[in-house]
Amino acid sequence: MIYFIGAGPGAPDLITVRGAELLHRAGMIVYTGSLVNPALLDGAPEGCEVHDSASMTLDEVMGCLLDGHRRGLVTVRLHTGDPSLYGAIREQMDKLRAAGVPFEVVPGVSSFCAAAAAIQAEYTLPGVSQTLIISRMEGRTSVPERESLRSLAAHRASMVLFLSAGMLEGLCAELTAGGYPPETPAALVYRASWPDERVLRGTLADLPALAREAGVTRTALVLAGDFLGNEYELSKLYDAGFSHGYRKGREGAE
Repeated sequence: MIYFIGAGPGAPDLITVRGAELLHRAGMIVYTGSLVNPALLDGAPEGCEVHDSASMTLDEVMGCLLDGHRRGLVTVRLHTGDPSLYGAIREQMDKLRAAGVPFEVVPGVSSFCAAAAAIQAEYTLPGVSQTLIISRMEGRTSVPERESLRSLAAHRASMVLFLSAGMLEGLCAELTAGGYPPETPAALVYRASWPDERVLRGTLADLPALAREAGVTRTALVLAGDFLGNEYELSKLYDAGFSHGYRKGREGAE
């Protein structure tokens, strides 16, 4: 069996229990060395084969995985965060399906969750935003035209942008051109949950300058939206006057 495992955002103890248990049983691990915390490999058993995929092509990665499977090893493909977000796993899974090789995906804690924890924020605030947009700035890899940042910005929803920290000038310009005011709160979270985590807070207007001053150009998430501000409504879930399936609201309560 081949297991695609989400390694989590960086801190070794933020991998899931299931993911950690599989690492303890692994006979081969192919991990994304440029992103996954190598401390996670300390959980591998003695004799486990470890391959860093940072310099590999897709065919080379698949060659390792299929070789491990043929030899009867518990084979782990260790991806950063949750593999369903920018993990490039669809092409790997399709090749395994074509080869008739069984596999399983083990979800992980995404860095967008770790970033919210780092800044102690909630993306979905009543009266502010009930939608979270996860996307990225177009760079060497294109995005569908209908998903341009300018068009997404028209919603003024909470937004998390991956793979975009090195393009902040253009990114903030696109967001403001699309509908966010320049004074919209924004943050840059560098290496969320790692020991060297850093948080830069500002607005869309000044975030690029803050990043330049701090020297942050990669391995960071951009967060933008009024969820980072101070105004919001209290949740109805805990409102004394609001009834739901587990509690009857008190008449006249505010």
